[in-house]
Amino acid sequence: METLPVVIVGAGLAGLTVALHLAAERRVIVLAKRQLGEAATAWAQGGIVGVLGRDDSIDSHVRDTQEAGAGLVDEHTARFIAERSADAVGWLVDQGVAFSPDPDGPLGLHLTREGGHAVRRIAHAADATGYAIHQALLAEVKRHPNIELREQAMAVDVITPRHLRLDAAPRCYGVYVLDIESQRIETIATSAVVLASGGVGKVYRYTSNPDTATGDGIAMAWRAGCRVGNMEFIQFHPTCLYHPQDRSFLITEALRGEGAFLRLPDGTRFMLAHDERAELAPRDVVARAIDFEMKRLGVDHVWLDATHLGEDFLKEHFPTIHARCLKLGIDIALQPIPVVPAAHYTCGGVVTDLHGQTDLPGLFAVGETTYTGLHGANRLASNSLLECVVLGRSCAETIMTAPQSEHPPLPLWDESQVENADEQVVISHNWDELRLLMWNYVGIVRTTKRLERALHRIQMLRDEIDDYYANFRVNRDLLELRNLVECADLIVRSALMRHESRGLHYSRDFPTTLPVSFPTVLVRPARSQRVAAKSGRRLAGGPPPTGLCG
Repeated sequence: METLPVVIVGAGLAGLTVALHLAAERRVIVLAKRQLGEAATAWAQGGIVGVLGRDDSIDSHVRDTQEAGAGLVDEHTARFIAERSADAVGWLVDQGVAFSPDPDGPLGLHLTREGGHAVRRIAHAADATGYAIHQALLAEVKRHPNIELREQAMAVDVITPRHLRLDAAPRCYGVYVLDIESQRIETIATSAVVLASGGVGKVYRYTSNPDTATGDGIAMAWRAGCRVGNMEFIQFHPTCLYHPQDRSFLITEALRGEGAFLRLPDGTRFMLAHDERAELAPRDVVARAIDFEMKRLGVDHVWLDATHLGEDFLKEHFPTIHARCLKLGIDIALQPIPVVPAAHYTCGGVVTDLHGQTDLPGLFAVGETTYTGLHGANRLASNSLLECVVLGRSCAETIMTAPQSEHPPLPLWDESQVENADEQVVISHNWDELRLLMWNYVGIVRTTKRLERALHRIQMLRDEIDDYYANFRVNRDLLELRNLVECADLIVRSALMRHESRGLHYSRDFPTTLPVSFPTVLVRPARSQRVAAKSGRRLAGGPPPTGLCG
């Protein structure tokens, strides 16, 4: 029996980690829907946790993770990942990642400390850790003969028995893939599919995420029948650069850690009026404070002032930020930086175990696409890159040991009953409307009335998008919009189910935190499939999801 390839959807740290660990024994295809460098990993400025120092311990890291997660962290998951953190950092060093050195530090590395951590345990590469990691792993992947890299290739949907019209046990047989340049859709039979496509930041008007963050993996897994969890917990970074030419550049919280001040347009500092810790308060507190002041004053942004830190200090400690802002005409040694809160990290996602296995046999997920229980109601800084490496490795080990099964012949993508789109403006208009309503109604501060209004409008948008999808040939913009509206629906439904304020979810109608709480898990109900009106190969729609808290 021919060994079918493993297809990995996404070329960030999670996907590349899985690929490199599989490639010794399996043929691997890695899909990147844009260029290989356009992954969220490359944008990460902070670092990766490693329990390495003599003053550190597994228990300390687990405790910090739990405190950040506001009571919803799964302790077993946190311990599993913390116990493997030193090996994860060591593996990255072996792959050639150029972390900032310190001859006296563990593994010869300089360790820094970020908000929520009791000790210095963050391995970093100046203020561009993600880029250093991504470049090193891409170089290794490109050299491996068993790994095929495909740019401009976007997964459309995973193939399940419903696509084959089979009354069979659920499983993943393969994936439909759109070649964006040729606009042709290929059917790929697989031994496994790994969803590593990142989060859903682009569902909001302001985000620190790259354009690839459209929730593709979450939406595909949901449509395939998998559970999703904790989608209400969207981490908003307080300080994203506000500039017409660069709306996604993150200004790291380390700048506030070194003494930068947040100011109103008239120059007044305002954080002390919101929290005694001022600019050093947790991310969610700072983000809510900025959001409050922007709405109170009717302004588009506030200012982050680091001018008093001096040019030499800023160039040495924040070279990337200094250079990027200077290119845009902002000299941060002389001028404050215009900043706005932005969607930064998706703490929920596809429910998986500690080996990346979803509810659907043959379908795995790793990284920001997933809900593993690690992040709870709020992510501890620099745990995200660690999760990608640790669970990426365990996912690969599970795939290699899984028995292979024969697949029935898979159907080709049928476009015989659709036509070319007549007006692309429908997609762009719905995209803009969705992102604006999510920002206004499902943002940093929420109310039940806003959430209900958002849900109503999202349902109308879904109907329009499903109709468009059923009648016209697909392209990347349509597929991304389809996935975004699916994820928006999941976020709003999850938020409506949480009758408290906890971690990243703040509701004016339920401002207190309950004594005991549970993860929010949405379950897609069993249903008879209805075929979209004019397309024999597209299955869309259905009743709304049901939810469980617990």
